[in-house]
Amino acid sequence: MQNLESTLGYGQFILSGALATIELTVLSCFLALLMAFVAGLALLSRQLWVRAVSRIYVEFFRGTSIFVQLFAAYFVLPLAGISLSPVQAGFLAIGLNGGAYGAEVVRAAVQAVGRDQTEATIALNLSRRQAMWWIILPQAVVVMLPSFGNLAIEIMKSTAVASLVTVSELTFQAQMVRSQTGETAMPFMLILVTYLVIASVLMGLVRWLERRFSRGMAIMGA
Repeated sequence: MQNLESTLGYGQFILSGALATIELTVLSCFLALLMAFVAGLALLSRQLWVRAVSRIYVEFFRGTSIFVQLFAAYFVLPLAGISLSPVQAGFLAIGLNGGAYGAEVVRAAVQAVGRDQTEATIALNLSRRQAMWWIILPQAVVVMLPSFGNLAIEIMKSTAVASLVTVSELTFQAQMVRSQTGETAMPFMLILVTYLVIASVLMGLVRWLERRFSRGMAIMGA
């Protein structure tokens, strides 16, 4: 009976942490997706300075530790007059980090679209922007989705680093349970299962999007 009550107590902590993890994951994925498209398309720009700025962003966030990025967002930015809450610092660091990896996914996917498609847009007298928006990107998105699915899971797992700035996500809550009760196995097994459930939902969503986009492209091809 006591073990059952303890487990229910763990469950309340873990549920609270799961909600915080989901919130942080959604915010971080949104920022990462935005930065991936902005930086990825900038890498293909005809303007040298645009490509250079994007490349600096990508290499900086891929080449430095996400822990350092998180600490910089939370502890260093206030020195410049920009104070962030733990959640804001967490999703900023995780989102910008994920966006740097996503930018290369966007760049590679756009370049993977056949040259004949580009030639067709020229024959249709479309501007470069129109060609990218209406012809190239819809096809490239289908190529991007599996990699974006993997990136979303990596972002979800990266939310654990936010516990270092006291965000009450899953790992933080498990540590709280361990410090208060001395129990280790049960709380960490619970968060392990919770992470797996969230990852499964993310992959299910990505597979659904893949089918939707693939069906849409098939209709357009027909």
